Amino acid sequence: MKKYIPTYDGTLRKHALQVPECIRECSGIIVFGRRIKSLVFSTDVAIIKNINADAVIAVYPFTPQPSITQSIINVSDVPVFAGVGGGLTNGSRSANIAAFAEHQGAFGVVCNAFITDEAIRAIKDTIEIPVVFTVVSEQVDIDSRLAAGIDIVNVSGAARTPEIVMHLRKRYPNLPIIATGGPTHETIKATINAGANAITYTPPSNGELFAKDMHEYRQWYLENGEE
Repeated sequence: MKKYIPTYDGTLRKHALQVPECIRECSGIIVFGRRIKSLVFSTDVAIIKNINADAVIAVYPFTPQPSITQSIINVSDVPVFAGVGGGLTNGSRSANIAAFAEHQGAFGVVCNAFITDEAIRAIKDTIEIPVVFTVVSEQVDIDSRLAAGIDIVNVSGAARTPEIVMHLRKRYPNLPIIATGGPTHETIKATINAGANAITYTPPSNGELFAKDMHEYRQWYLENGEE
């Protein structure tokens, strides 16, 4: 029998964003006693403050900056996994940024696909929080990254994400895997069935949400107007 779960939404916050319910079907990954099943992929503090995801994965296509990480951590009500580079930002700089992130309260750090093994080792020598390595292809040498010290992988393979997850799960039965879920319940479930432990969810942008609201406002005035 399905358990009854008492729920309170309030009035002002009942329009907050909700991650897809099907994400609850994955096992989750326990980090420092917290089970994380859903991670919102965003650096928009308004979105982060108004979504029910279990955690935030805060990566962006610029040089990682501690001030950005601190702003997100200050706003977020849930754990934050902060990007520390791996491409142009690498080596000791990535290790220093990782140390800043840990001191600021990050739950983990995320390295991009081009991080070197040496940089991973430098980060692991510096911090205790988990190191997440981004995987974009089955061709990556996971063994060397694991030997260097990565703790979790984050699969970001667009439409091929379920295939990559399945490949990793066959080779590494106990590897903690976060993966992008895609745009629909079907793609999310396919990723979970492939072996993902947790799912990253990309929410609609502020612009998309405003567009919907503005359409409704304009429609109301067309139908009701004001005297």
